[in-house]
Amino acid sequence: MKIGYDAKRAFFNNTGLGNYSRWLVKAMACFHPENSYFLYTPKNKPNSRLSFLGDHSNVYTITPKSKFFTSLWRSKGIVNDLKRDGIELYHGLSHELPSGIGQSGIPSVVTIHDLIFIRFPKQFGWFNCQIYLAKIKHACKVANKIIAISKKTKSDLMELLNIEADKIEVIYQGCDLAFGIAQTPEQKAAVQSKYSLPAKFLLSVGTIEERKNLLLIAKALKNIQNDIPLVVIGKTTKYTEQVNAYLAANNLTNRVIFLKDVTFDELPAIYQLASIFIYPSRYEGFGIPILEALNSGTPVIAATGSCLEEAGGPDSIYIHPDDATALAEKVNLIFADDKLRQAMIIKGLEYAANFYDDILALQLQQLYQNTLNHA
Repeated sequence: MKIGYDAKRAFFNNTGLGNYSRWLVKAMACFHPENSYFLYTPKNKPNSRLSFLGDHSNVYTITPKSKFFTSLWRSKGIVNDLKRDGIELYHGLSHELPSGIGQSGIPSVVTIHDLIFIRFPKQFGWFNCQIYLAKIKHACKVANKIIAISKKTKSDLMELLNIEADKIEVIYQGCDLAFGIAQTPEQKAAVQSKYSLPAKFLLSVGTIEERKNLLLIAKALKNIQNDIPLVVIGKTTKYTEQVNAYLAANNLTNRVIFLKDVTFDELPAIYQLASIFIYPSRYEGFGIPILEALNSGTPVIAATGSCLEEAGGPDSIYIHPDDATALAEKVNLIFADDKLRQAMIIKGLEYAANFYDDILALQLQQLYQNTLNHA
């Protein structure tokens, strides 16, 4: 099977959508080498996270012949290149499909990660929301099949965009294999020394924005015993000022360590050094940092209200995203009950096995084949 991918995010983005694109291409190339994979990108931008491409002779990178109007190529002109290359199925990895794909005779699949911009429009701005909405509506209309990365995203597609259930298939996202590899004592010590990490700490990973709800952890700190500190890794936004203002007003500034310029290679060690991972986001499409924590053997506390129970499984702990008191109580409980902590680690690792690459790659392969058979 010749499969084409919209690979712009894989080359240009080093967070969410880029991580998904790289993960999917790598998993498919590894576990289904019988296919040929064509990565369509406006520019072959160097990215160390794509070093695995050199290991697979069945993966090809395709760029437009002209260096001008590359955005137009990605949204429309790419269809001619798909035909030229004999692509049998095209997969838009991040909410989009090019204009004309529906009339091209090439079956298509689109991944929809979330509809957060509809649930929280103020965080995106009116103009951006209109663009996102137009792109997603078009993609969902012309696609032969829609992949939702969680049951919550599927239900949102049905509720907010009136998409029929049988057009949508839930296929979860895996995380980088690095998080499941135990870091050596030397690797942990090096990272701990570099960032002056304490022996015990809580961990938060993700963009510091209102929806991610870091302020809830800040409010819980005053009731968390033994002055356990919080380590925060994530891109700052204006919301960070609100968090810092609260910490200063409540004499908690010295309890929070904001890390900058953490490399991807250092993240597994930090996860594995952490005592508890906390992810109180009000809304997510899936919540990949939770899966990273589970694979790292770190207990997880997350928020109810979206899809985080899907990512964390039945043995993680969940609290209401406005209940700082409950969050503090659960943190204290895990520290006080080592049997509970160990059970959360073991059960978390077992649950994370549901998201192994070979399992998810097989689901994708079957969806591709079924889409071709019924096109």
